[in-house]
Formats: sequence, C-alpha cells, structure tokens
Amino acid sequence: MNRKLRMGMVGGGKDAFIGAIHRIAANMDGLIELSCGALSIHADVAKASGEMLFLAPERTYLNYEEMLEKESKMPADKRIDFVTIVTPNFAHFAPAMLALEKGFHVVIEKPITFTLEEAQLLKKKVEETGLVLCLTHTYSGYPMVKQARYMVQNGVLGKVRKIWVEYPQGWLSRKTEREGNVQAAWRTDPKKSGKSGCMGDIGTHAAHLAEYISGLKITRLCADLSIMVEGRALEDDGNVLLKFDNGAAGVLMASQVAAGEENSLKIRIYGEKGGLEWAQQEPNTLIVKWLDQPTQILRAGVGYKEPLSSFATHNLRTPGGHPEGYLEAFGNIYHNFAQTLTARIDGTTPSAESLDFPGVDDGIRGMKFIDNVVASAASKEKWYDCK
Repeated sequence: MNRKLRMGMVGGGKDAFIGAIHRIAANMDGLIELSCGALSIHADVAKASGEMLFLAPERTYLNYEEMLEKESKMPADKRIDFVTIVTPNFAHFAPAMLALEKGFHVVIEKPITFTLEEAQLLKKKVEETGLVLCLTHTYSGYPMVKQARYMVQNGVLGKVRKIWVEYPQGWLSRKTEREGNVQAAWRTDPKKSGKSGCMGDIGTHAAHLAEYISGLKITRLCADLSIMVEGRALEDDGNVLLKFDNGAAGVLMASQVAAGEENSLKIRIYGEKGGLEWAQQEPNTLIVKWLDQPTQILRAGVGYKEPLSSFATHNLRTPGGHPEGYLEAFGNIYHNFAQTLTARIDGTTPSAESLDFPGVDDGIRGMKFIDNVVASAASKEKWYDCK
C-alpha cells in the first residue's frame, strides 16, 4: 500500500490528555494520518480542536454519528480506514459499535466498554464483520515486556508458580475531583467510569500485564476494595489474591491513594528455575533472577551475542541508553495495528510480531476482571470463581 492509513478520532479534543497521546503514538512511524474527528461533545471545542489540528472544516464533525455516516459515503480513496475512540468509559460502546457497522476498524481505550454485556456485543460484531479491533493496553507495548513474555512462554523460567503485580499511584490522595480536575471527576463518577474506580482504571492494566506476560488466565480471586478518601463514590484502593489456570498463585495491588507514587507499575513472575522483574518507570531493564546462577540484567537496544527475541526487537526504536517510554510503547501498539491493517488491505499475511497487540478478547477479560473483583469484594465468601 503506497499511502498512509487514514484515522478518524472520537473525543480527544484540545484539552484532553489521552487524545494527544494517541495522536503522537499514531503519527510516530509515519504510517497513519489524522483525517477527521468528532473531537468534543461541545461544538465550540470540536471546531477549535479541528482548527488546531489542521483538519478540513468539512471533516471536523460535531458528533460521531455524523462523522461515521458521512465518512462511510466518501469514495474509497478519501474515507477513513479506522476510528480511534478516546472518550470516557461510558461513551466507548456506541461509537465503536457504529464504526464496525459502517465498516471501519476500531482502536479503543481501555476498559473496552462500560459493561461486560457491551463488550460481548462488540466481540460478536467484530466476528460478524471480520474487522480489526485494537485495545490500547499500553504496557504490553514495551519491548522488555515482550521479551519477558517470550521468555516465560518458551519455558525459560520453568512452570510459573507465583505472580506479583502492583500499580500504585498517588494522584487521588486528595479529593481532586472537587478541585476542578476533569480526569479525576469522570474517573470517580460511577455514571461515567462504571462500577469500579481504581480497579477499573489501573487494576485492569495490572491484570492484563500478568496474563499477557505469563500466558495464564485468572480463574479465582479474593478481593478487598476500599474507599480511603471520605465521600468518594468508587474505590480508590484494592488488594486481590489470584489463582491462575495452571495452579500458580498471585497478588495484585492497585491504589490511587499511595501518596507520592507516580505510575509505579511493577511485575515479578517466578517459575521453577528463576524469576523476572520489570518496572514501568525503568522500562528498558528486565531483571532475570536464577535459582543457581547470578542475576542477569537485560537492557533494551543492546546488541548481545544472543540477541533479544524478535518480538522485543520488532518494537525497539533506539540504540541502547536511549530510554523508550510510555509514548513509544503506545506507538508500538499503533505500529503493530497499522502493519496488520495494511497487510489486510494488501491481501498479505501480517507477521506474528505485527499481530502482537491487544484486541477484543483482552477487552472482555478486563471487563470480567472488573465484575469479578467487585463481586468478590461484596461477597462473604473468601474466594470467588471467575466467570
């Protein structure tokens, strides 16, 4: 294909944090261009955002229904190829479903929908249409996360026995939703965020990372959720004991009231032969600990005699010593999605490395995790079987 993929965006106007992140990530490899958008529910913000992004006035839409209807009627050499949805949780499902119905592929923020039932409907529509849905579980895009996954799933550590994953933040230690913080306001509002606060927002990232790297599925859990800031409607802290489908045990901690913490996502996985450790705030490093050998430190971008796996190197951008962080990980999600979509358009088969991005099944796993954690926390039973 001798052109860029054309993207439309729903949400993500001029003052939206995550919209800008998506645009940077999509543009990083020169494979995608923003062609249109319904960037805000407020007409003045939508128009101003379109002007800021140099969109044609006729392709700066005031709502996603108008955008998808008009774009679907454009000639094939003009209309968008896919839609990126960067709205709050409650506004994910409707534009995603309509986009699929109109024949557009979809990139969507997590959690995939407001409810599990909505996610299952999206999966059904994806299967009916054969279109591609990409879910931006960002942390799976880091090269050393992919290296960790490769090592675990190729038996380097032996059978996995223990998984610790933690995601502490401190930004909701005060009631910032009452202080004009828009991000805090919708994330702590059950009508916009859903039935869970902290676990829905960042606990799902931790759960996805545990399953992604290990290749295992959470089958049972025991959850304790707390509202630490008085008067808040949704939990801002939680601890979960986990059981996986191979018998491994796990611990998941997520908190948004860990005062002083930034985005300290960290995972440790232990098998029969050794373990590994990765931290989001030091993403170029993977620590591998052995039962009967010295600890190893693997670094992204370094040319070892035995190089990193193709899944790691496929997602590397810079030489050793040049940190690849959040934006690059986000870019890798888009890069792999774009390569897969381009192959689809060209009638070729994408590589296994290009197909390595989260999809609708990951979205359903995330929604089930939220439902099961909330149900477990409300139950008098010690352990809750995941459904």
